[in-house]
Amino acid sequence: MENVEIAGVLEELGNLLEIQGSNPFRIRAYRNAVLTVRGLTRPLAAMVEEGEDLTALPAIGKDMSAHIVELIQTGGLARLAEVSTEIPRSLVQLVKLDGVGPKKAKKLWESLGVTTVDELEVALKAGRVESLAGFGATSVAKILASIDDFRRYSGRFLLSKVDALIEPLLAHMREAPGVERIEVAGSYRRRKETIGDVDLLVQAELPAPAVMEHFTAFGSVEKVVAAGDTRGSVVLRSGLEVDLRVIPARSFGAALHYFTGSKEHNVAVRQIAQRQGLRVNEWGVFRMPEGVDPADVGKEDGERVAGETESSVFEVLGMGWVPPVLRENRGEVEAALGVALDNGVPDLVTLEDIQGDLHMHSTWSDGKASVEEMARACKARGYRYLAMSDHSPALAMVGGITPERAVDQWEEIDQVQGGLDGITIFKSLEVDILRDGSLDMTDEVLEALDLVLVSVHSLMEMDRVSMTDRVITAIQHPQVDILAHPTGRLLGRREPFQLEMEEVLQAARDLDVAVEINANPSRLDLNDVHAHRAKELGVKVCINTDAHSVQRLDHMSYGVDQARRAWLSREDVLNTMTLAQFREWLERRDVTTT
Repeated sequence: MENVEIAGVLEELGNLLEIQGSNPFRIRAYRNAVLTVRGLTRPLAAMVEEGEDLTALPAIGKDMSAHIVELIQTGGLARLAEVSTEIPRSLVQLVKLDGVGPKKAKKLWESLGVTTVDELEVALKAGRVESLAGFGATSVAKILASIDDFRRYSGRFLLSKVDALIEPLLAHMREAPGVERIEVAGSYRRRKETIGDVDLLVQAELPAPAVMEHFTAFGSVEKVVAAGDTRGSVVLRSGLEVDLRVIPARSFGAALHYFTGSKEHNVAVRQIAQRQGLRVNEWGVFRMPEGVDPADVGKEDGERVAGETESSVFEVLGMGWVPPVLRENRGEVEAALGVALDNGVPDLVTLEDIQGDLHMHSTWSDGKASVEEMARACKARGYRYLAMSDHSPALAMVGGITPERAVDQWEEIDQVQGGLDGITIFKSLEVDILRDGSLDMTDEVLEALDLVLVSVHSLMEMDRVSMTDRVITAIQHPQVDILAHPTGRLLGRREPFQLEMEEVLQAARDLDVAVEINANPSRLDLNDVHAHRAKELGVKVCINTDAHSVQRLDHMSYGVDQARRAWLSREDVLNTMTLAQFREWLERRDVTTT
């Protein structure tokens, strides 16, 4: 069992215990263990096999260690089975809906017998939920909308989850006899926010029956859908479907291009080829004899002119290299031909370009680590600066910082800074935008901060005009620097709230306010289209993790992927600035005024 699967079981058990009303400290133990397991770089199965003491890991006590060993050795967990006799496991799906927490899920079950999403939808539409204590018309509308979102993403996986699921399979396939190279293609290689299925390409001499046999023998395979000479398909225990294609060396580059690009990108490339008397498919690029109809020939008929490498496909068509993340037919084909952009496809921002993280949380609000732990973790990642941006008091349930506590936190930041060289800690807050667009913090505190982020966490059901006015009013405050997770979405759980993004981005440009790409894989907010529009308008984009733990600082890579899909270069991203440049940016309004 892979780490991601172990974390999923522990999370499910923790959720069921919370629905059951178990000891809060016990529930927290499961939550913390899940964070530890998800943050590990080594497989727990290997650690158990080598006899390592799992209790040496953070948040893994004797009971949790025993759970992990049991999962690895048996594939199941007796404690989960025991709890499941008392609490239906399907209630965990209800907890994932926006507006339904563990307490409400329990009430729905005990009062109405609701145990599944389908049953909940029936009860909601029949008017049986609205009368329950703690619910109401607004709550019912919110949950119904969340059910629609849940169904829309059904069968799709967050990119981060696919990363965790696919890496063990890749390691397994690298050991297959005859495998010369293996690549993941499709929407995964384009780094889309969610993934439906995964395409694996293996380079090997044909026929290669051992490769397919090795593929279907992977330990996490639950079902073998097909297993032919050159193509196979399996479904993993997680429900993720993986297709494998075995490709000879002469065609591997062409296949990688073909199975990476979106359908629209591939059509555009084929049209370019046709105008040049060429034919592009997954087997290569071919020049056809004059007068021959391509429909009358086989896949590899004609003179092969490219296909062994991916770059050769672009070169023979007179195109510059198109990074996989851009292959959506949004202008990249024209840019590669030198038509739309004078300089072709831009140099995209990279993870190595990031100099700091400007949105994270500590134990001063709902974070899991101290200011010092977060700062040292940022330094270990090579950053030159960070902003400690805990919540403001409107989010009382997460211990938002009051004006009085803000001063206390600043003292701690100063103490940590005094003992830490090589990285600068900026004093910041993530301030809630209230209903009328005012900010959830006194002007006195806002003026004393180094950096101010603002965001919406409540009243997300507002209409488009009201929400747009609310957000624009907030960023008009002279102390605001960054609009964080601008649309409030949670992938697979909550759609973006209604917002006229063009108006917001134009206001951000006029006010010199940056907008955030929140790198949390469940958010990735702004989306790539809106982030691209920010670039066009000249609005600075800031890529932040919104990390609530040390491990989640690693989510930065997902934000960078999103920025690359949006065509962002280093110059478009605020936190690629050097420390000196960023300090200068913080003083931009004073400079402009004088």
